[in-house]
Amino acid sequence: MIIGWRAAPPPTFRIWAENPASFSTHRITALHHNFHEHPLFQVPELVKLGKELAPLGRCRFMRPGLTVASTIAHDSRHPDGRSIDEHFERMEEPGASVALYNIEAIPRYQALLLAIVDTMRGSVEPEQPDIFRVNGFIFISAPPSVTPFHIDRENNFWLQLHGRKILNVWDHQDRSIVPAEAVEDFIVTHSLRKVRFQEEFRARGHEFDARPGDGVYFPSTSPHMTSSDTAWTSPGNRVSISIGVTFYTSVTRETARVHQVNRVLRKCGLSPAYPGESPAVDALKAPVGGLVGATRSCFVDMTASARRFKPVTTPPPGSY
Repeated sequence: MIIGWRAAPPPTFRIWAENPASFSTHRITALHHNFHEHPLFQVPELVKLGKELAPLGRCRFMRPGLTVASTIAHDSRHPDGRSIDEHFERMEEPGASVALYNIEAIPRYQALLLAIVDTMRGSVEPEQPDIFRVNGFIFISAPPSVTPFHIDRENNFWLQLHGRKILNVWDHQDRSIVPAEAVEDFIVTHSLRKVRFQEEFRARGHEFDARPGDGVYFPSTSPHMTSSDTAWTSPGNRVSISIGVTFYTSVTRETARVHQVNRVLRKCGLSPAYPGESPAVDALKAPVGGLVGATRSCFVDMTASARRFKPVTTPPPGSY
């Protein structure tokens, strides 16, 4: 009989910044994590997840031949017409790529995403209270692969889980990269038409050569793109997997509401200040923006014809 034996405690999974005291939700920050060791993030479990999400229409495929300067587009159909099962059977073929959207639709992953955010909640909420709408997007690709240059509405904990990937990301307030009017277009109408990459941007950004256990936090509307080449691959290690754990806060909600009011004012021929240029004015605009968003949402829900114009009539997520 073994006396005094105790089972080892379960591992603690977390994200941490190299210098927690300097972490800010308003700055790009390199992170470390050990979620790449979590059982639900192992490749067989992610394949299982993909097959669960496919019937929900949440597996998206990148068109072949894209570059970082291409328009970002994920299609619900595989470019070669393969099923999700066939895709995963050939997932190590060069260029094979699938994105798993909104993994929180599966309860066990919803719980995991909330646990991931909770590890950094104490660092986020002093600056940006009221975390809500936590979503997860997993990108599984066999190099060579790219995710084109774009911006997102949410704050992002971007974590590398398997393989290697280059992440390029830029300051969300650098208007030489994405003009303010382009940000407003994206927030209000979902359009990335004015968000375009130019090679000279590289010198102004941050580049991270991410391996398992590496991560990056970047704020809402930070321009970013990824790429992965075949230099690091070897038999049995040919797939790069990363996850974006995204979330909204009271700050992202107020900013989206101000953008909505600004768009109405511009249609009236005015030239309102962009969010952040006048905090006092933003505080007056934000409640009005909430009403604008709620009205747009009701219009989409109640008017069948509006569904044909959904990108224009749908309010920004997390804004109302």
